[in-house]
Amino acid sequence: MMTETLNSNNHISHKGEKVDDMGWKAKLKLPPKDTRIKTSDVTDTRGNEFEEFCLKRELLMGIFEKGWEKPSPIQEAAIPIALVGKDILARAKNGTGKTGAYSIPVLEQVDPTKDYIQALIIVPTRELALQTSQICIELAKHMHIRVMVTTGGTNLKDDIMRIYQKVQVIIATPGRILDLMDKEVANMANCRMLVLDEADKLLSQDFKGMLDHVILKLPKERQILLFSATFPLSVKNFMEKHLREPYEINLMEELTLKGVTQYYAFVQERQKVHCLNTLFSKLQINQSIIFCNSTQRVELLAKKITELGYCCYYIHAKMQQAHRNRVFHDFRSGLCRNLVCSDLFTRGIDVQAVNVVINFDFPKMAETYLHRIGRSGRFGHLGIAINLITYEDRFDLHRIEKELGTEIKPIPKVIDPALYVPRLDDPNNREEEQNVSK
Repeated sequence: MMTETLNSNNHISHKGEKVDDMGWKAKLKLPPKDTRIKTSDVTDTRGNEFEEFCLKRELLMGIFEKGWEKPSPIQEAAIPIALVGKDILARAKNGTGKTGAYSIPVLEQVDPTKDYIQALIIVPTRELALQTSQICIELAKHMHIRVMVTTGGTNLKDDIMRIYQKVQVIIATPGRILDLMDKEVANMANCRMLVLDEADKLLSQDFKGMLDHVILKLPKERQILLFSATFPLSVKNFMEKHLREPYEINLMEELTLKGVTQYYAFVQERQKVHCLNTLFSKLQINQSIIFCNSTQRVELLAKKITELGYCCYYIHAKMQQAHRNRVFHDFRSGLCRNLVCSDLFTRGIDVQAVNVVINFDFPKMAETYLHRIGRSGRFGHLGIAINLITYEDRFDLHRIEKELGTEIKPIPKVIDPALYVPRLDDPNNREEEQNVSK
């Protein structure tokens, strides 16, 4: 997936621009405004505008045409610091605009006239790589910057051919980019920007020190932007080893998103499918993601849900990559209301329409729980998370509640739609919105 876009004149935007120079904004093809109510996770800002960051005109055009109106708190905090070249360690909740917080400064600093790799963004999963590259491509569409995504599960020869056509920004999963570096196809001698998104996952045992290996291939003078919702010892050790006086941003006074209300329902294992059926009939689901603890259970549950007469997709790590891509794309496009998945789908995946997350199987780890429920209530919107709890799960429930400092309430007979059904900011539109959601 590579893009090369048209270039327009290379203005730099300042607050004091001449009024006649502001006509460019009126000519943009803006998407419809998102008027849904948002929580303070994304609205609690200092009131900055994107124009105040002195970004190239072409980048501002991409930002506004993406529908991003104002920077979120993590974007306000990270963009100006990244633009002066400092290393950053940022902790921010999932769904608060982290991708924009690093992709905007990366694209601003890329020189489109130089035909070599200037920035590398590493993420832990293939789906997240595709999503991130899509955002970068859209933001850079007026900039003449060539963006490429490379992940495992795709043809290595194709990637080699594409790199030889000269790219400037690569979004990759660790194994594949190391492969390309070791084969001396991806030359990182001039790659001065490295972004690690979901760093806690990248630095876990799953990737066995791969990032140390990547860093050996980068020039000594480089900038590292490290984003992580949680901050385990592996991240701390990596930071002390490779980051230089990093600027630390922590927007995590609490770990869970403000817009997500959490419930539990005590059930016996054999009642779970019946309970799910009841939830489907009672809730106003826009889209839902349902988590199981094993790939086998994912497929079995998806089959059961389909037999109950509901549209249902499933996705897990053992599926072929082309099939995974198709499911991910179709679910994001809204072709189906429900998706059953394994923890493959917990990292950074952003489907705006998801307002209900159900833990059909309750996870053992607080971190897994946090990432799962973060699929709902994206970018300050409202959502609910419902946990089906068996007798065996009861201790895990209390421990996770305590570790995250959050409250998981018993499920009420009726869940107030105001907690998870999108409402509009404009009171005049609310009645119309209610009718649509019925």
